Amino acid sequence: MPNSRIKVGLVQNACSIDVEANIAAAIRGVREAAAKGANIVCLQELFQSVYFCQIEDHKYFDLAEPVPGPATGIFQELAKELGVVIVASLFERRAPGLYHNTAAIIDADGAFLGKYRKMHIPDDPLFYEKFYFTPGDTGFRTWDTRFGRIGVLICWDQWYPEAARLTAMSGAEILFYPTAIGWHPSEKAEYGVHQHGAWETIQRSHAIANGCYVAAVNRIGLERPIGGDGLEFWGQSFVAGTSGQLLGKASVDRPENLLVSVDLAKVDVTRTHWPFLRDRRIDAYGDLTRRYRD
Repeated sequence: MPNSRIKVGLVQNACSIDVEANIAAAIRGVREAAAKGANIVCLQELFQSVYFCQIEDHKYFDLAEPVPGPATGIFQELAKELGVVIVASLFERRAPGLYHNTAAIIDADGAFLGKYRKMHIPDDPLFYEKFYFTPGDTGFRTWDTRFGRIGVLICWDQWYPEAARLTAMSGAEILFYPTAIGWHPSEKAEYGVHQHGAWETIQRSHAIANGCYVAAVNRIGLERPIGGDGLEFWGQSFVAGTSGQLLGKASVDRPENLLVSVDLAKVDVTRTHWPFLRDRRIDAYGDLTRRYRD
């Protein structure tokens, strides 16, 4: 594979209620990553604002916009200027009363390649996403970019092996996961290590099971848009190799551009040595379309 060695950049930031400041920070992050050689840069989930899903409040629908739209255009121009692929996670206003948690995929010439709408929508304490987002209807897709074929999934999607498998089956060499996940501060001492460990382990497992790279980018900082304890985002953005090994990992609490070199030729090497895709018993998996086997 010509030019199989590329560099992935993950922009890990804290976010505030100042949308313009958040966008400016994301732009700086992309520029800095590109200056250090990044070819594909992924921004964290809903990077334009605080994680507003801690509360059900109609005012936050004002943050949404069409995709493509103004923010998409900003990052299209940036991608074209810098010659980098950008994955930008946005709050999409599709129609009155119809909103999605959406990632825009932009090629290195600034072309808008398409979008992925988050398929799995959580509803947990301080993660009240079902109030805001309609489940995605784009399916699990991949895009040929200048620097490789990528798939994009979003946060809660990262817990589902079916999503990773279907995206890998459509040709993804790298799975990107824009993310906003953290601890309830009151639970951190008892559950924090196990929660973070599970999050990292399941995604590294996707890399192993599918013989591809996995890149997860998370935010940092304590956010309390409604007061109380809020959420403490755990950062620790990372890239896993085709055998699940950690190739790079960001800090818990610092803004950081994580830059990791990957060799896309290793996808084929790994899949031919560990031929999980070859040996799948697709004739026996029909019950996966059922909710549960009673």
